This record gives sequence, C-alpha cells and structure tokens, in this order.
Amino acid sequence: MTSVRDTSKKASFASALNYAATSRRADTVTPQDFKAAFRNHPGGVAVITADAGGGPVALTATSVSSVSADPPLLVFSISESSSSTPTIRQSQTVVVHLLSAEQLALAKLGSTSGIDRFADTSIWERLPTGEPHFPAVHAWIRGTIVEKVQAGNSFVVVVEALQANVPGPAGEVTDASESEPLVYHNRTWHKLGEHSRIE
Repeated sequence: MTSVRDTSKKASFASALNYAATSRRADTVTPQDFKAAFRNHPGGVAVITADAGGGPVALTATSVSSVSADPPLLVFSISESSSSTPTIRQSQTVVVHLLSAEQLALAKLGSTSGIDRFADTSIWERLPTGEPHFPAVHAWIRGTIVEKVQAGNSFVVVVEALQANVPGPAGEVTDASESEPLVYHNRTWHKLGEHSRIE
C-alpha cells in the first residue's frame, strides 16, 4: 500500500524532473556542451531486459544508479527514440544486468541497433517469473517499476529490487566478485582492476 508520504515523494521527484526539462533559460548549456562534460565522466555498464508480452527487449545503459538501500531502489534513463523504450514503458518488471569486462560482447549486443538481440538462444533464458535474462552475468537485479517520469527526450525509470543475484554470500570474496567491472568512458570501453587502482 502506498503511503501519503511515498506519494508526496514521487510527486516531488516528478515535479523536479518536469521543471528541469521544461524550464529553459537564455544561458542554458547546449546539448553539445552537456554531452562533452559527461563524456569524461565514466559510467558502469548494464544491460536491461524486459518483456511486456510482445517479445523480449534488451538495451545497454550507463545511467544505472542505486538511490536507496532501504527500500532497495535504483534508477536508469532510456531515450525516447530507443526501440526498447515502448516495451520497457509497458512492462511491470525489468532485469538489470551489471556487467564485468568479460561481458563486453553482451554490452555491444545491447547497444547495436537493427539486430535481433535474442537470436542466439544459447546466451539467454527466462527466469521462473518470465523475464528474459543473460545467465552468464554474475550480478543482476530483478525489480518492479514503481515510477516512470518523462525528462526531456528521455524517461527516468525507478525500480524497486525484488531479487538480486550476487557473486557469493554477503561478505564472501569469490572469483566472480573479483571480476573486473566494465566501464564506459569517452566513447570507449574500459575495465577496472588492480592495474587501475591509484590508492
């Protein structure tokens, strides 16, 4: 049951995004400058899958971010022009796959337009709850969509986690948990590891 407080928070969140998207000042930054500023800001890479009943979709995203641990909430944004957007907007649940460098091919698959991303049936399957997912990915989160807000030419999607598949028991270090994360920076794929540690 949604509380009055929860409803108020959602309304405030939506209002802030709508204001930011519609309020234009003469000195606002250009889209080109905005993209250039973020080009040097690295982002973790995820593949998001969903199926609203018309077949599975997948897209690669660098906008996934955790916003709360209790309740467990994450957000990501999707472009209005993405072919996967209509399905995600109609879906009740999604699966967010957090990629390591080993899954670079999967990241490229989700970011390539005009192809059938599920043609290779050996790399994906459905969870018992019906969502499509890629089992080779060590860490993934299945969640329910609790909010969708239009922001400019994109949609911000808020997801509450229902299930998390992690490399090992909490606190336990495994080979999977030590895998090198995949990062996107300045239009190029990178991996993090001991070689990139500076402190």
